[in-house]
Amino acid sequence: MSDITSGCYNGRILRVNLSDETIGTEQIEEGFCRKYLGGSGFVAYYMFKELKMGIDPLGPENKLIFASGPITGVPIPGAGRHSVGGKSPLTGGISLSEVGEFWGAELKRAGFDAVIIEGEAKRPVYLWITDGKAELKKAAHLWGRATKETQNTIRTELADHRIRVAQIGLGGENKVRYANIMHGLFNTAGRGGLGAVMGSKNLKAIAVRGHKSVSTSSPEQVKRLIKWFVDRMEDLAIPAILHKFGTGAGLEHHVNSGNIPVRNFRDGLFSEIGNIDAMTLAKTIRVDMKSCFACPVKCKKVVQFDSPYSHDPDYGGPEYETIAALGSNCGVSNLKAICKANELCNAYSLDTISTGATIAFSMECFEKGLLTKKDTGGIDLTFGNEEAMLKVIELIARREGIGDLLANGSARVSQAIGQGSDAFAIQVKGLEAGMHEPRLRWGLGLGFMINPHGADHVCNMQDPFFSDDKVMDVMKPLGFIKPHPVSSLDMEKVALFRTEHLIRTLRDCLLMCWFCVWTPLQLAEIVNAVTGWNTSIAELLRIAERVLTLSRLYNVREGFTEADDKLPKRFFGPKTDGALSNQPLDPIVMEKAKRYYYTLMGWNPVTGVPLREKVEELGLNWVLENSFNSYKLNPPA
Repeated sequence: MSDITSGCYNGRILRVNLSDETIGTEQIEEGFCRKYLGGSGFVAYYMFKELKMGIDPLGPENKLIFASGPITGVPIPGAGRHSVGGKSPLTGGISLSEVGEFWGAELKRAGFDAVIIEGEAKRPVYLWITDGKAELKKAAHLWGRATKETQNTIRTELADHRIRVAQIGLGGENKVRYANIMHGLFNTAGRGGLGAVMGSKNLKAIAVRGHKSVSTSSPEQVKRLIKWFVDRMEDLAIPAILHKFGTGAGLEHHVNSGNIPVRNFRDGLFSEIGNIDAMTLAKTIRVDMKSCFACPVKCKKVVQFDSPYSHDPDYGGPEYETIAALGSNCGVSNLKAICKANELCNAYSLDTISTGATIAFSMECFEKGLLTKKDTGGIDLTFGNEEAMLKVIELIARREGIGDLLANGSARVSQAIGQGSDAFAIQVKGLEAGMHEPRLRWGLGLGFMINPHGADHVCNMQDPFFSDDKVMDVMKPLGFIKPHPVSSLDMEKVALFRTEHLIRTLRDCLLMCWFCVWTPLQLAEIVNAVTGWNTSIAELLRIAERVLTLSRLYNVREGFTEADDKLPKRFFGPKTDGALSNQPLDPIVMEKAKRYYYTLMGWNPVTGVPLREKVEELGLNWVLENSFNSYKLNPPA
């Protein structure tokens, strides 16, 4: 039996083997929860513990892990998230993705802390979870359907329109290497291709409904924390602006600073930026704003229009990353075309960042003559051609024509094309970069380099915040006092980056959205209120260090080395125009920062492999039982 005493945990894991159609539950102990916390921590543990070295990410030996955190399902602003993980078909390493909506809260209410999916179904199925039970149902009639039709059909079949559905569309079914898992119709477990893993298992969807309340150790303290946030939300800069516009407002400032990518991160100026700003969207085609579970920020846009394209408002509207990836990065300035592209990606379950970045890369290849109309099937794949962009999204989802090549991501496309195209394939470890500029934000660039899952912009540093005195007040209890310029990376800032990276990792274990700007000390207060533990930010950051190190060890086991912690060549040259036309990144500065980060993490400063002593210190001795890792951590002299 589980020794769980914290009401916020159920103490139960659901395990589903699709190959033999067996379903069972397992107990987890409170000591395990306190060591790995939840979310990304659970994912990293089960991946290293259960996945064999060198498996095919699209084979039956890979697993999909859906994990909640201690605060998931508790009505604290920002707590409506869960993690999804597995071996990435895009990078070959660990894939960690966090997503909002209501699915995670519903899983907790259904009586489970996590779901582990293994094996491969003989025919399409979906999983139905409700109130401590689960069963597999036939899904041949759902295969090939868009996400909206799938969700509606499942809710009708199960006679409950409050069911929450995690699902894939054509992108996942056709194993596009950057397919995501849609939760609802516009919340995505994106990045890394976990939708392709789901498709490889013939698993169309996971439907969840629960009626169990999620208890906490101190309900009154939870209420006080909620009231504190709601009463002050209008005074908190980030939640206030997101509540009004969602992400993607103030893009003219991004152009002026050089932060927004233009034409495959090559150019700096984009005179049409006002056309695609979230403020313009709000004034013209936005019809509503939606929220995730129990969140007052309500930052999810809903758009609707009928011409020149018909747009279904049920698919929401574009986030900043989508506006940039399928907008300025492709040279597209038609806001309605960007919204239509976003709708297609949501219907087909495609990651908008990797989709836009791969198309932008192919547009530059087309411009340089490395791809021709013969390759594209007659499509004029030039920057700014919105019709070509929309057509290619369809082809990618269906893996038809040029889409079959582009469905593999920019790293593999550049390998196929050759001719030096890798210099402008904007990816790290195979994962296309988030839509922010390392030539401006040097700490972000370091994060792109060293993140286990690739060029992730979320589990990372956003440098402008740390150039502000008010933000640095929040960091003073952690030993950091002075602000740092955005375009700087001395050793003090590397240490600051490491701490922020740990805080972001902690949030991914707790499953706390970073749009709700709880301070590090408040995160500890929240954990104590829901669990009844007597924890501190020191213990929580140590958990984050354990999870980051375990994620690094997984990649080491899969053959990754420090040579994979490198930025694309493009960032070491200037932009063609605009604010960063004289500001390339310095490779010496970035390399020095990387080595010092390794040192601070207790990893070998040359190889980046976690030191055996650090592994033991973090209580990861069980990792050493694997002979491969013993060799890696203690190579022969």
